[in-house]
Amino acid sequence: MKFSEIPYSRPDAEKTKAEIAELTEWLKRAESYAEARAIFLEKEEKCKYTNTMDLVAMIRRGMNKDDEFYREEDKFWWDFEPSIDEYEKAWAEAMLDSPFRRDFADEYGDMMFLNAEFDRRSMSEKIIADMQRENELIVEYGELMDSADEIPFEDGVVDPDEIDKLKEDVDGERRLAAYKAEGACRRELGERLDKVFDELVRLRDGMGKKLGFDGFTDLGYCRRKRTFTKADAERFRAAVVKYVVPVADAIKREQAKRIGRPYPLAYSDNDFFYRSGNAHPAGDDAYLVGEGQKLFDSLSPEAGAFFRHMTENEMMFLHAGGGNDIYLPYYEMPFLTVNLDGSGDSVRSFMHEAGHTFAYWMNRKRIPTAYITPSEDITELHSMCMEMIALQNAEGFFGADARKFTYTLIAESIAFITYGTMVDHFQHIVYAHPEMSAAERHAEWNRLEAIYEPWIRFDGEIPYYGEGMLWQQQWHIYESPFYYIDYVLTGVVALEVWAIMQRDPKEAWERYMALVRQGGSRPFTELITNAGLRSPFDEACLKNVCETAKIWLDGFDLTGIE
Repeated sequence: MKFSEIPYSRPDAEKTKAEIAELTEWLKRAESYAEARAIFLEKEEKCKYTNTMDLVAMIRRGMNKDDEFYREEDKFWWDFEPSIDEYEKAWAEAMLDSPFRRDFADEYGDMMFLNAEFDRRSMSEKIIADMQRENELIVEYGELMDSADEIPFEDGVVDPDEIDKLKEDVDGERRLAAYKAEGACRRELGERLDKVFDELVRLRDGMGKKLGFDGFTDLGYCRRKRTFTKADAERFRAAVVKYVVPVADAIKREQAKRIGRPYPLAYSDNDFFYRSGNAHPAGDDAYLVGEGQKLFDSLSPEAGAFFRHMTENEMMFLHAGGGNDIYLPYYEMPFLTVNLDGSGDSVRSFMHEAGHTFAYWMNRKRIPTAYITPSEDITELHSMCMEMIALQNAEGFFGADARKFTYTLIAESIAFITYGTMVDHFQHIVYAHPEMSAAERHAEWNRLEAIYEPWIRFDGEIPYYGEGMLWQQQWHIYESPFYYIDYVLTGVVALEVWAIMQRDPKEAWERYMALVRQGGSRPFTELITNAGLRSPFDEACLKNVCETAKIWLDGFDLTGIE
């Protein structure tokens, strides 16, 4: 079925709640595993339809933000989801307490119960009103960020897509002017963004305490279904400072020489890699989709069939506000959104989302459906690794700019580890000290910048960015606290896969498929071990990845590229 043909209907909220409550009671009264299993499967089917309608509404709202019908549906879902949590929690409790729990685990694995234990600790009717307010604040944040749609520049006004292109201009002064214009526009929103975040922090801290935690951090880990600890994250941060920051700093020093700019780099120069300009794709949307098909056909027949299904059934929206991966369980179909804006990063995002959706496609028959779209610490494995695997068709995607893009991707992947770790560190500090003022948060961000990104000069030259406010544009900090470290950890694994690909692309694909085929059926480190890879929490893993990337980058042929 094509996406445009999928019918939408808003579910009856009270009927849905009553159905889940009824199934929960039936499960409690089940006298055999066969009976309990049948009830479990019926619950799976009923939730597939409701969840699919939620996602269809979200996608169509994103495809046309002026659509009043789906704007109203969006509001319905934001209110409905927290209100149904207590019913889902009662179901999960019944599953956890079922005398047939061992039978379920033997057939479907323990992960569903591990996740249910996390949900048990992180959801309660005590915080329903707080969760609804949290959703309202997240919507307010999104609307504030979307409101900066006209940016004064030179003698006119440009939109965010145009300013992003100007931020890659070959003229360093014009790049700086673009960043200053964007920064000034963001600065006007800064105080309102601070107020939203201040309320979010205090609200989340209160939710954590209502549920018996010291504050929000432990609740945040439960929400993310973390199978690693705060201590693990702290040790990882120390290893990043020890091994990754020096390598990233060396890369950035070479970058400064290559583009003829002073070191430390101005923020406006940080993402500019070549005097002649950054890599750009070799064609338009249709061309890039065609090259995507060539890539997936070359990987395996099942990969080729997946991508063909996506294109033939309108399961891609190529001009969205950003990248997103979605799975429609009722139709067993993944959907991806991306903004193919002509930049190299947009192609990277395209392949990132394709990695997510390919994993969903490969696991679409899994039960329970929660294993198809697993917790975030797992699912980013598939997407980050696909970014690296897609380098096998760099020439197809980028033509003459293929070497530019290939070098930049590996260099950026190392530098990103430091930035992503800083984002996570910042959140640990903020939620440990919810009483912090906005000014104190900005100062803390500036302090962390000096530790994790010493190659950037934040001297106030650019408004907003130079004032410790850059973190406000990282939407995950507002909308999905403690999510961002998943990109980092899985990025390390992706670099492992890339290193294997240098010597044997077939083996790299086999390791990747070993990850994909497990879906979300195992915890993070277990998935990695099962695929024959090393955990990023192993300090030696991080050290080896950095050394391999440094040697490869130092030896990469950039002859003829200015």
